[in-house]
Amino acid sequence: MDLRHRLRDHGARVTVSLVFAVAVLSVISGIANIGATHLVGTLGTVVPPAVQRAAGFTGALTGFMMFASVMGLRRGLRSAWYSTVLLLPLTAAQGVAQSHAVSVPLVVLSVVSFPVVVANRRRFDREIHLSTTQIAASAAVIGAQAYGTAGTYALREEFGNVSTLVDAFYFTLVTASTVGFGDVTPAPSSPTAKLFTMSVIVVGVASFGIAISTLLGPTIEARLTNALGYMTDSQLELLENHLLILGYGDLTEPMLEELGNRSSTAIVTTDDDHARELSERGYSVLVDDPSDEDPLRRAGIAEARAILVATNDDAQDALAILTAAELNPDIPIIAAATNRENVDKLRRAGADTVISPASIGGRLLVESALGAKDMEGFADRLLNEVNGAETREP
Repeated sequence: MDLRHRLRDHGARVTVSLVFAVAVLSVISGIANIGATHLVGTLGTVVPPAVQRAAGFTGALTGFMMFASVMGLRRGLRSAWYSTVLLLPLTAAQGVAQSHAVSVPLVVLSVVSFPVVVANRRRFDREIHLSTTQIAASAAVIGAQAYGTAGTYALREEFGNVSTLVDAFYFTLVTASTVGFGDVTPAPSSPTAKLFTMSVIVVGVASFGIAISTLLGPTIEARLTNALGYMTDSQLELLENHLLILGYGDLTEPMLEELGNRSSTAIVTTDDDHARELSERGYSVLVDDPSDEDPLRRAGIAEARAILVATNDDAQDALAILTAAELNPDIPIIAAATNRENVDKLRRAGADTVISPASIGGRLLVESALGAKDMEGFADRLLNEVNGAETREP
């Protein structure tokens, strides 16, 4: 199971790296070909110069779109996988149309990357969840642009310099975005064109404002979340091969001191004060109920290598263990029982190993009081005994 997970993670990293390289090459070759005045290569006599320059401009644009796909692939989004599959043939075609020496690596890498992306399809299976506001904002922008383009084209006789749909789209975009170059204007003698232009301004500015607030809202939320000591979903999704600690108790700090590597540890707890403190110290913290399924999924239980459960409430620990074992039956779960009579209960809940600190501490104290000389050796034997007696048989 671990080997399969490592292979899948390796395939995903290779895919993201290749797509990122294609994005970089697409932008570089696109910029290099925008101002090209002549063609080189085998297609130099076939591809018109205007097509090459258009391929250069669209190549740079495609490269920036590819960067957006890379961000989605890093989050494991299926939609990003689909967009990448669509964009890779496009980057290859644009590189061929550019017919420039600098475009050769772009064509080769696009062709090589395509089967790799297709082969790793199953690694990118997360669905993107758009809020109602985001859907409404997208629909508003598209609707406003369609309204302006169709209306301007229908009234093209009453506008200066509008004769095609491209002209109408251009006028709507610069007007709605408040850029307004002034090269396309309604005829001074046409009240209909003026009224329509005012409607485009109102509708366009409103839709653009909604879209901007929708885009900036999550960013502002992320900054506030970090200031409060919590993690955003994007940060949580980057966790992999980490230790997942469910809850906060007396043993949490000793465990964290022993682990040392903060980047490989994530903590799910309902304790706001300790969560803020741990976040300030660099730990990944999710403030939520560790016995609920959704927080454990967000904390990367599918990618975690082990789970530690050690709070001061055995009942809550049992619920957290039950949920974790159901979501990922293969992950090792190690728990500490506050009351030693609950050791068997936690084991039945799904813990692979259950340790009772009270029992261990009591036996160590007795041995020390009776004058045991080799306390380290006794502690090792006791731990081996505990692991042998309290580890659930597979």
